[in-house]
Amino acid sequence: MRKSLLAAATATAVACLALTACQSDNDSGAESPTTQAPTPPPTDAPGNAGTDPSPRAVAQALGEPSRTVGANTVGILEITPTTVVYLKDAGGQTSKYGTFAVVAMDEKSLSANPAAETSVAKGGGWYWITPNGTLIAEGMGNAARVALGKYQHSGAIDPDTHQLRAKVFDLTAAQAKGGKLIYTDGTDSSDRWSLPAKDTGPQVADVRAELNH
Repeated sequence: MRKSLLAAATATAVACLALTACQSDNDSGAESPTTQAPTPPPTDAPGNAGTDPSPRAVAQALGEPSRTVGANTVGILEITPTTVVYLKDAGGQTSKYGTFAVVAMDEKSLSANPAAETSVAKGGGWYWITPNGTLIAEGMGNAARVALGKYQHSGAIDPDTHQLRAKVFDLTAAQAKGGKLIYTDGTDSSDRWSLPAKDTGPQVADVRAELNH
């Protein structure tokens, strides 16, 4: 399903390029392995979103991009998680469960239409997979209240542009010992990335500065 939609959207983008001479800033990248979409969490407590539906699925390394279909199967996003930072206090908030895990990323729209992420409420979105396979949805605990500064972006991304974004997870100490990041797109296909158990990535200092104004 995702391959067909990516191909169709790419064909549309190519037609746009021929007619308007618009250009994407990135025409490379390959699809990463897909997995079954996780079930959205029913309540606000750590560990309540079930377990990893595909524990043997291959995860990409932090910093590797993935092309995904946008919300409502409109547009193409290229998502690159770049940095993970762990803090007790961030963006004016204290973690409810002990540790905020903040994942910074760069997202680009590669199609002729604006493209948006699929939300947790729509059966997709972002989850943290703990070392023991528990799923934690973004925004739980006090995570949704964290002020992210220049990483505070949401909504659709216009064609041929990109945004810096961040996803915040409120975790217990055990849940914050590394794990995986999983995102489910508009076709119910999922991509995942391995996350180290310590601050890692080129934007660690910048993320900390934005979260500690």
